[in-house]
Amino acid sequence: MIEILAERFNFIIVIILMMTGLYAVVATGNLVKRLVGLSLFQTSVFLLYITIGKVFGGQPPILPEYSEGHGGEGEYGDGLAATTDHGAAAANASSDIIGGSVQHPDPAYATTELIYSNPLPHVLILTAIVVGVATLAVGLALVVRIRESYGTIEDEAINRADYAVDSARRNT
Repeated sequence: MIEILAERFNFIIVIILMMTGLYAVVATGNLVKRLVGLSLFQTSVFLLYITIGKVFGGQPPILPEYSEGHGGEGEYGDGLAATTDHGAAAANASSDIIGGSVQHPDPAYATTELIYSNPLPHVLILTAIVVGVATLAVGLALVVRIRESYGTIEDEAINRADYAVDSARRNT
C-alpha cells in the first residue's frame, strides 16, 4: 500500500492542490482570494501535465553529434570540428529512429537504445504559465477597478450594491 502511494506521490500532490484551489474559488467571497485559488488550480494542472510528460531514463531530444566531413564545419556550423569519432553512423542516426528511440551511433554502444523525452508538454506548460500570469494580472486590474467603483472586493457587498442600484432604477 505504501509503495503504491509512493509511486503516485506526484498525483496525490496534484489532487490536493487542485481541490484546495477549487475550494478557494467556490467557497470564498473575496475576489483576490478567488484569484489566488484560480492560480493554485492552474498550478496543479501544470504539475499534472509535467508529471505525465516525464519519461524515466529519457534524455533531451537532441540528435547525436556529427563527425567531421560535413563541409569542414562541425556540429555548430562554426568551422570547429566535432570532438567525437562516430563516423558515418552519426550522420545516418536520424534514419535509425525506432518508435521514439534511436540506436546509439557508437558501435561500442550498439546494443544501447536511447530514449528521448517528448518536449511538447513542457513547451505547452511554459506557454500556459505565461497565459496564466497574464490572466492573473488582468484579474487583479479588474479587482482594483471594482474596489474603486464599489469600495469593496467582497462578492456579497458588490451584489447588494448592484441590487440597490437596480431597485432604485425600477422605482423611478
